Amino acid sequence: MIEKIVLFLLEQQGMLASRIEKLAKQRAILQEQPDISGIAELREAYREVGLDLIKLLKFVDLNATGIRKILKKFDKRFGYRFTDYYVTSRSNHPYSQLQQVFKHVGVGAVVGALSRNLAELQERQGSYLSIYDQPSSALKDPIIDMINSSVDKLTRSTNFLRFLGQHALIVDEESPSTAGEEEIEDQKYHFMSLMLNLVNTFLYMVNTYIIVPTADDYSVSLGAASTVCGVVIGSMAVAQIFSSVYFSAWSNKSYFKPLIFSSIVLFLGNVCYAIAYDMKSLTVLIIGRLLCGMGSARAVNRRYISDCVPARIRMQASAGFVSASALGMACGPALAGLLQWKFKIYMVTFNQATLPGWVMAVAWLLYLVWLSFSFKEPNRATEVNDATQNPASGQRVDIGQLENGLARPLLTDSENKQNGDEDEEIDDSEEAAEDSRKPATSIGSAYRLLTPSVKVQLLIYFMLKYAMEILLSESSVITNHYFSWNTSAVAIFLAILGLTVLPVNAVVGTYISNMFEDRQLLMVSQITLLVGIIFSFKVTSTYSVVQYVASALITFVSAEVLEGVNLSLLSSVMSSRLSRGTYNGGLLSTEAGTLARVVADCTITAAGYLGVGKLLNITLLPSLVICATSITCTFLTYNSLF
Repeated sequence: MIEKIVLFLLEQQGMLASRIEKLAKQRAILQEQPDISGIAELREAYREVGLDLIKLLKFVDLNATGIRKILKKFDKRFGYRFTDYYVTSRSNHPYSQLQQVFKHVGVGAVVGALSRNLAELQERQGSYLSIYDQPSSALKDPIIDMINSSVDKLTRSTNFLRFLGQHALIVDEESPSTAGEEEIEDQKYHFMSLMLNLVNTFLYMVNTYIIVPTADDYSVSLGAASTVCGVVIGSMAVAQIFSSVYFSAWSNKSYFKPLIFSSIVLFLGNVCYAIAYDMKSLTVLIIGRLLCGMGSARAVNRRYISDCVPARIRMQASAGFVSASALGMACGPALAGLLQWKFKIYMVTFNQATLPGWVMAVAWLLYLVWLSFSFKEPNRATEVNDATQNPASGQRVDIGQLENGLARPLLTDSENKQNGDEDEEIDDSEEAAEDSRKPATSIGSAYRLLTPSVKVQLLIYFMLKYAMEILLSESSVITNHYFSWNTSAVAIFLAILGLTVLPVNAVVGTYISNMFEDRQLLMVSQITLLVGIIFSFKVTSTYSVVQYVASALITFVSAEVLEGVNLSLLSSVMSSRLSRGTYNGGLLSTEAGTLARVVADCTITAAGYLGVGKLLNITLLPSLVICATSITCTFLTYNSLF
């Protein structure tokens, strides 16, 4: 089959190159004897070649995807080691036919020649009409953009928007193939409802991190140790482990009701957090944070984008989801640094410890009012039934179109019939059979869909979230103990760390990810993160601000790069059945990250019993061990990451 693909690819690209060469001769004649009608015909001829090239690229992409699915089938039937050997011995070999299919060797020359000729012809079209022979300004031919998009998809290169959008683990499926499906998507989409979901994401992240700079002081004011801030911060994550599941299930029936419930619970949680100071109750403080965690509607926000936003703008919406989270993470500590007032109103105390709770309570109350008047529940009667969307049939239509444009498919019906049992196995594949396209209906079925590669990526996600939570949650205690930083200094430090998210992702998504493979970036960023953790240890009698800040920047930036690459790979290696339903890939990654935060915050509180002076090194040891373990696991599954 691979040989058929390669030979067909070489044959078709040769035919396209021959057509381009003939058109180049016509173009040379027209340059000597300009003719307006001839120029128009020549440009249309180039455009026809461009359309056929796009069909060829799509055809190769479909078959490359088919090869990957077959490898997954062997993974399931015969075990991971067989596939690992196959990929290692064939895909990585310099003369491998499989490598030629994945990398489309030779097509790049045809793409470049056609794009250059179309662009030059488009730019010079005005010169044939001008007595001064000056080129007029012209728009770039849309065929060029279509070709570039097809090449990007086939080479799996990326850009900032796509790279950022992948952080949300929202699958960017192909646009609807029919006008009817497009109309259905437009009926479900409501811009203000999307904005409300993004605002919910932003406010929740602000709510999560606004207490980090003051949680230790708040704990001390209630008679507890400063390291109890780990429990205070982590209690929100504990509740989120459970809330993510029921919100994901609730979103199968409604989006409006869970958002209303979330806002009310978050309002009550922040009120409890604020009044705990006057009540002198650590229990009320923790209950308030638990309520805030129970109001986590990130699963609803993600599901709304996945189900109700049209495919043509879904990637932008996914990027907006990630951007809102990043901005909320940066704005939370920054806002805490501004809330430095102290006053009383009717025996209610307002200070740097309680103001974060009161401010967020007011914010959620205003959001609740806005939500009640502006949110539009999508009409679920218009949703397309998954059972009627047979991807296999969709691919047959595409291949049929390609047959009309290019000649023939790789495998004919007669050849398929001769394969007998092999065909039945492929039909039973989780990617091909209609029943197996249904989403996972339980945690057990979702777990069975996790291949070794997916499990390793979830381990990496757990590791990076653990390292980041250790760094952020204990920052106020560590900096106060070693450097005597006040709340404002800690808030500025955390805000600067949070603001690095978008610039770092912009650089990685725009440049670095186009220069290196995701799995290469994955390995390098893990090693860099390990270096940052090692550099954070206190090994001498003194611990300087420079060492702490530098190691924190290395750790945080490496974790951010790692998160983007990790989720990009996770979306590639994860089964399509985990792209929708209650137990989807987004929920699994959320649970892994939330569990990491819980474990990290509990580690901080437990280590605090040994003394603040030992807190730093004790909490860094698990990060070091987990990071080293994830690097080892990545090395073992390296050849299965595509």
